[in-house]
Amino acid sequence: MNVLERRRPVTPAEILDRGDWIRLETIRLVDIAKSGHYSSVFSCAEILAVLYYRTLRLKPWDPTWTDRDRFVLGKGHVAIGQYPILADLGYFPAEWLDTYTRLGSPLGDHPDMNKVPGVDFSSGSIGHNLSVAVGMALASRMRSSDSRAWVLLGDGELNEGQVWEAAMAASHFRLTNLVAIVDANGMGLDGPIEEVMSVEPIAERFASFGWTTIEVDGHETQELIDAFDRVDEARCPVLIVARTQKGKGVSFMEKNPYWHLGYLGPRDKAVAVAEITERRNR
Repeated sequence: MNVLERRRPVTPAEILDRGDWIRLETIRLVDIAKSGHYSSVFSCAEILAVLYYRTLRLKPWDPTWTDRDRFVLGKGHVAIGQYPILADLGYFPAEWLDTYTRLGSPLGDHPDMNKVPGVDFSSGSIGHNLSVAVGMALASRMRSSDSRAWVLLGDGELNEGQVWEAAMAASHFRLTNLVAIVDANGMGLDGPIEEVMSVEPIAERFASFGWTTIEVDGHETQELIDAFDRVDEARCPVLIVARTQKGKGVSFMEKNPYWHLGYLGPRDKAVAVAEITERRNR
């Protein structure tokens, strides 16, 4: 079968619809687990949609294909939004989703590379996976492959010192095949990022480490498409700061920033599903 090549044709409207589908699937899977990370997934739903349905070069029927693009989650708790995409692309049967977090299921709250086809690296403690992506990019260069390594970070994750060690190494080794995306939604588990530990100005800080930086609205799909396409021109590692909103797409979550981890009861779930479904049907 053919490879899913980079820059696959997809419209911004189709990406928006995929983003809302990811939100609905997240709500469904959290309902199975009875606890989950709604708002963290909702802030990066469009990012995940553009990556998987347009940008990444993939071969779902051969998950270990050497020349695939790699994608790792720094903010691994959004795996619940990644799993439906992997199933949709054919990495594993859709029936697996119905077992999410149940005893014996390969699908946990964080992704496990040894259990889930399509997951390039596991996650757990936040802050490690930019370093992992640096290693993947270096390995690709050593193989003379043109594969890229992508990593999605949370802005709160930038508090971890290892992130900045990896940022320094990436520029030192001139990793033109490395792209980091920061889901800058301004909130972490402990509260507003600027109150817990300021990480701004994100773009300027990475630029000072020798990265090319791009800043976009992380919910504007055309901006994401254009930014991701620009990495073809990279002469150094690329950082994309995607300004997003925690809980995007469900009004009461947008107004209340503390839906980092929770569970929607029947009434709130119905409200959230109705809002997303109405938007998809317009």
